[in-house]
Amino acid sequence: MKSLKIAAVVAGVFATAAVHAQALIKIDGSSTVFPVTEAVAEDFQKAKKGSVRVTVGISGTGGGFKKFCRGETDISDASRPILKKEMEDCAKAGIKYIELPVAFDALTVVVNPKNTFISQLTVAELKKMWEPAAQGKVLKWKDVNPAWPDAPLKLFGPGADSGTFDYFTEAINGKSKSSRGDFTASEDDNVLVQGVSRDNNALGFFGFAYYDENKGKLKAVQIVNPKGKAVTPSLEAVMAGEYEPLARPIFIYVSAKSMDRPEIKEFVEFYLKHGAKLAKEVKYVPLGAADYKHALDNFSKKKTGTGFGGEAEVGVKVADLLKRNPKE
Repeated sequence: MKSLKIAAVVAGVFATAAVHAQALIKIDGSSTVFPVTEAVAEDFQKAKKGSVRVTVGISGTGGGFKKFCRGETDISDASRPILKKEMEDCAKAGIKYIELPVAFDALTVVVNPKNTFISQLTVAELKKMWEPAAQGKVLKWKDVNPAWPDAPLKLFGPGADSGTFDYFTEAINGKSKSSRGDFTASEDDNVLVQGVSRDNNALGFFGFAYYDENKGKLKAVQIVNPKGKAVTPSLEAVMAGEYEPLARPIFIYVSAKSMDRPEIKEFVEFYLKHGAKLAKEVKYVPLGAADYKHALDNFSKKKTGTGFGGEAEVGVKVADLLKRNPKE
């Protein structure tokens, strides 16, 4: 009996040690990139049979970079490139990083399904709604277009920490973060979905995956591209290069220091090798096979820095981005 008790105690010690030995990968950032990273994390944890735990937070691209540049996370999800201020914060803390595009997103403008007068919008119309000069002035649909109803224009969009907000304002208003402030903002895309689905006069924008998941209670708006064609957001439209200017690459940033840990290296390699299949599963557009291979090569060579130099770019090709000499 005594020997059994001793054996049980020893077994308990080893079990506790096994729990403590479980490797942890910390990821935070963009709610847009979250569905892809979460899918990869789930499959990776299964493949590792519980020996690695991956946590994925959604504090927005900006919020994620704040944590990342303080050394609190291993990987940062980002729906836009790292900005100059964030680059400076990382440099001060001695955080080097590898920038890896992982998929494309069709940034989607949505209205309530009971909206009968909007099926498509031009960039000029979206700008009239969202530019800083619209604040306190463009308050009704008819203020954008006199043919539209004399009804309140209720706007919902991501908060200032969101990379989606940064990209949308760059693409529509011509300057990142340049926007009216009198709209309902949230870093949680599900809050925006609920807002638009409950108000007949609402309009909002967020990543395609959140629209696709809720398309029974939202209506996607066609966007008139630079060639004058009204295009519905879809995987096919992004792949064909027709959904402009709201198609964009999404990224993960990997801490170079964390990369020295085998579980981080394995996770990122797993991400880039399985990312195409999992991106499609969560309704994002995968990169080309050559792009994933190039990204994997940049990662294995620890090619640190960003190909953007601290500013957002609209219409960048991933193949060209991966060939750039990154800046830190």
